[in-house]
Amino acid sequence: MTTLKVDILASGSSGNCIAVRSENTTVLVDAGIARTKIDKRLLDVGIKPTSIAAIFVTHGHADHIKGLPIANKYKIPVYAGEDEWKSIKNVDPELQAIKRTEKILELNDLFIDAFATHHDAYDPHGYTIRDRAGNKVSVCLDTGHVDDVMIRMMSDSTVYVIESNHEPKMVEASQYPNSVKSRVLSDVGHLSNSQTAGALSRLIKGMGEQIYLTHLSASNNLPALAEMTVVRALLKRGFKKNIDYKIEVIS
Repeated sequence: MTTLKVDILASGSSGNCIAVRSENTTVLVDAGIARTKIDKRLLDVGIKPTSIAAIFVTHGHADHIKGLPIANKYKIPVYAGEDEWKSIKNVDPELQAIKRTEKILELNDLFIDAFATHHDAYDPHGYTIRDRAGNKVSVCLDTGHVDDVMIRMMSDSTVYVIESNHEPKMVEASQYPNSVKSRVLSDVGHLSNSQTAGALSRLIKGMGEQIYLTHLSASNNLPALAEMTVVRALLKRGFKKNIDYKIEVIS
């Protein structure tokens, strides 16, 4: 394996789970579906559950931690922001670890860094995962906006896994209660298609990067719309799909 491989095992409000592996090491970002489903989906992509070196949690909402008992079964260390442990209750104490944003974690042949995101959680994070060859995966899920520090942390990635959650006009026209609409559209809610496109316009350099658009709302977005918004934004930068970069929508 010459690069980091990314398998998105689950994405969306029903659950999120991402596997990132080098030649020697496999880690998960989030475990938001049932443990038995994680087991099966890992095996489906050729990963033995016993080989998982660590799980990194973005935040403690149910669609990101539902399957964390897999850590107890296989004795996998679980990393999360220090305050986020207030909302994570299903991990054995001896497996709980704190991932600090100011310290890079070296895990076999992987280097994992964390950056603060903006979501209505105690201590939410995104993660970058890098190997010794310089390949880099950035994972940015639930966040209401992308700031300059996040851009700096994610820059120069070979793979971007980023949420493209909703189209604001669809949220406004939806049957959601006003309180939910306000939450989704807030600075600590979720990224809209245009926000994601704006972030990627700052990140993509036309070096063949792989983009995965994830965490799409089933009722307030369309895969084709999410992709089109990013493709148009990148075309304005002079970057063409399948020539300068690749993009896949995970819905």
